[in-house]
Amino acid sequence: MFHLSRRKLLKTLGLAPSALAFSSLPTSPSSAATAKTITAVMHSDLRILDPIFTSAYIARDHGYMIYDTLLATDANFKVQPQMADWKVTDDKLTYTFTLRDGLKWHDGAPVTAEDCIASLKRWGKVDGMGQKLFDFVAGFEAPEARTIVLKLKEPYGFVLDSLAKPSARVPFMMPKRLAETPAEQQTAEQVGSGPFKFVKSEFQPGVKSVYEKNTDYVPRKEPASWLAGGKVVKVDRVEWVTMPDAQTAVNALQAGDIDFLENPPFEMLPVLRANPELTIDTLNKFGFQTYGRMNFLIPPFDSVKVRRAALLAINQKDVLDALVGNPDYYKICGAMFICDTPLATDAGAESLIKGNGMAEARKALAASGYDGTPVVIMAASDVVMLKPQPVVVAQALREAGFKVDLQTTDWQTVVSRRASQKPVGEGGWNMFFTFSTAADEMNPVVNFQVGGRGKNGGWFGWAEDPRIEKLKDQYVRAASADEQKRLAEEIQREAYDQVLYVPLGQFLAPSAWRKSLTGVLEGPATPVFWNVDKSG
Repeated sequence: MFHLSRRKLLKTLGLAPSALAFSSLPTSPSSAATAKTITAVMHSDLRILDPIFTSAYIARDHGYMIYDTLLATDANFKVQPQMADWKVTDDKLTYTFTLRDGLKWHDGAPVTAEDCIASLKRWGKVDGMGQKLFDFVAGFEAPEARTIVLKLKEPYGFVLDSLAKPSARVPFMMPKRLAETPAEQQTAEQVGSGPFKFVKSEFQPGVKSVYEKNTDYVPRKEPASWLAGGKVVKVDRVEWVTMPDAQTAVNALQAGDIDFLENPPFEMLPVLRANPELTIDTLNKFGFQTYGRMNFLIPPFDSVKVRRAALLAINQKDVLDALVGNPDYYKICGAMFICDTPLATDAGAESLIKGNGMAEARKALAASGYDGTPVVIMAASDVVMLKPQPVVVAQALREAGFKVDLQTTDWQTVVSRRASQKPVGEGGWNMFFTFSTAADEMNPVVNFQVGGRGKNGGWFGWAEDPRIEKLKDQYVRAASADEQKRLAEEIQREAYDQVLYVPLGQFLAPSAWRKSLTGVLEGPATPVFWNVDKSG
């Protein structure tokens, strides 16, 4: 059984020959043999490019390639300056950020305070941690081109942590003209100030995404550390190529046709470890939590009684055995805020972790008024870490008495469709599954699943629960760690009672890469491709 470092967490609240598959990918003159290129197979295809529009991790990873952040978190769990440093007044009501020299957008224009304010406002409308921050924000000012002034209504202890948020919807900085795009719409361009530039002319959804070194980027002088420090690019290009078949990707890695495989299947790890030319390591040592999310807006999960019956039918071990298989890489855990952390508790999760709720589920469903409405479950067929969950849960729901319609597509279709609030007959849905890095889960502020804002800025599924929002307000104002712990347990009990989401356990996900790559960074939001060099 893996174990998350308590000390660290306490500090932060079908078969095809690979060569043939690879040679079929289109190339371009810019990918000449003289260019030093990293070729990677990521966990998912990239289709949605706006990392504020969606919380999908592949969009986050794309964001880190081309955008930058005001602040970042290093490997010592300290918030560090990235694009800006800061000062705070004694009354803790005013934060002044000063942009560092040399910041330019990819189109050559200078980065300004107005750009950053517009970026923060857009992010704050849709991200759970950003929404809570903006509940306390009185306003912004830009007295000079490089100066951002944030004023609060009252002191708020999560300002810097929010701006250094490493994952899910990251507060990436964009030019004002793009940041003024409504949050519910995607930006029309991909212009950042980060270490890579997106090569739009070579982007082929479902095939590949290409990034070139931003030669105008001025890295910080500090060594790279997690997402902080100098983002020094040591290669000319990074190409993300799509290989939906896991065996094809493994073959390509072993043959040297690709350099990096983000998520090799667990059952293939022994084979990869036996190859002396490969490195196998877990970059995110905190692991992930996988979970299911129901749609509160349409039947049958608009009824809390039906949601509770579904919760009783599900158990974590069945899911984790199908997803991971090897107990060395997974942990049965009912804690919404991650096991082995100060806020960990199993309160409300008894049937999930014991797997003994099926009989009660049948009784609860019979008493719920459920009328046989089919449960439409969206299932992703092309992401190793998302294939088993919908299949296992669908079977459990059927055993409990639900009618289930399991609809299989690629993950990016799921990502697009989950934004729909329409009825099932018009493209809507009832349930989907995903996973989050532990860094996105470990307290009620950052954990976006335990929100109750409904249609007014809530996450996909749109749970509406005013009580949980009041409890979260109490949490951020709590005067002691003990009070925070008490409130976190109350929040978790409420979240399980209303079934805001269904935690399905924690797991680690090793990556694999050729030993010709050096400088691969660990962190809570990996992989990133600065600091990485390639030999040979």
